[in-house]
Amino acid sequence: MLEIDGSKKSGSGTILRLSVALAAIKGEPLHIYNIRQNRPQVGLKPQHLESVLTAAKLCSAKIKGANIGSRELYFEPNAIDGGNIEVEIGTAGSIPMLFMSVLPICLFAEKPVQLHASKGGTDTLHAPTINYLRYVFLPLLRRMGVDAEIEVQKYGYYPKGLGEAILQVKPTKKLQPLLLEAFGQLQNVKGISVCTFLEDKKVAERQAKAARDYLSKEGLATDILLVNDKSNPQQKGSSITLWAQTDTGVILGADAIGEPGKPSEVVGVSAAQKLGTEFWATATVDEHLADMLIPYMALTRGTAVFLTRTVSEHLETNIWLTEKILNTKFNLKKVDTLYRIEKVG
Repeated sequence: MLEIDGSKKSGSGTILRLSVALAAIKGEPLHIYNIRQNRPQVGLKPQHLESVLTAAKLCSAKIKGANIGSRELYFEPNAIDGGNIEVEIGTAGSIPMLFMSVLPICLFAEKPVQLHASKGGTDTLHAPTINYLRYVFLPLLRRMGVDAEIEVQKYGYYPKGLGEAILQVKPTKKLQPLLLEAFGQLQNVKGISVCTFLEDKKVAERQAKAARDYLSKEGLATDILLVNDKSNPQQKGSSITLWAQTDTGVILGADAIGEPGKPSEVVGVSAAQKLGTEFWATATVDEHLADMLIPYMALTRGTAVFLTRTVSEHLETNIWLTEKILNTKFNLKKVDTLYRIEKVG
């Protein structure tokens, strides 16, 4: 049985989500304790519980301790079947985080997976936007052989959520190593600025203009798609996602979420500043994508490598956890102003 102390490293929900995914892939029972020990509200919150329950549906797992506030969980997986899965979050809990939690499991399913998530948040604080997954995360994973798509049916924001999206995944049991050591030459900078039932205030347009103006001053011409969404009349909100692509396959991303009282221009500039910071550092993977890629790198055969601007707590945690569960090895080395992250052999 895999024994994982959830208070180690970040002590966050990341440890729970990734432990469950890797246990399902290995087909080994998991016992995780001290769940989210380092967070203000310890134990399982609704969005963490939903990730566990969804993972259990994919592999017909037996679970014990799967309730709100639980600090201990037993997860005993069986074969990963796949198929059609329906999930109703019921809060503004992040749909992107749910998709990220179970995507590794879906790759090892016996048949294609269609995961329909409803009544959740597509664009919320402390999580990637749904469009970051669509335009940054998944395109880079495709270089590793991952065949997955996300369709947004309703955008959802805090506090009501009510968003809806579909993740479709074809099994891919042999992942290709990711080799991103050269930054290369810029090909384009793109983005998508979304507002839901805020067209009268030109929120999507103002977010995009502010981002374009900022990046233009930095010498970066930016093409941003405007989306004046009307999919969710019960929950207004907005977001902007930006990404830069180079001729070596680098995709750097950044996003920002609209909030009540925050000017749209501030939202746009926030995302642009984040992207500019990553771009001018000449990293090959942005700060947030770095920790998200670790499980996939660990599951490949052969060497995989990227360069990132900073070593976040989540990056350290994911490296520690994949080394512990999968018996793989990562090397971390400072190279000039960047960090070289290498999965060995």
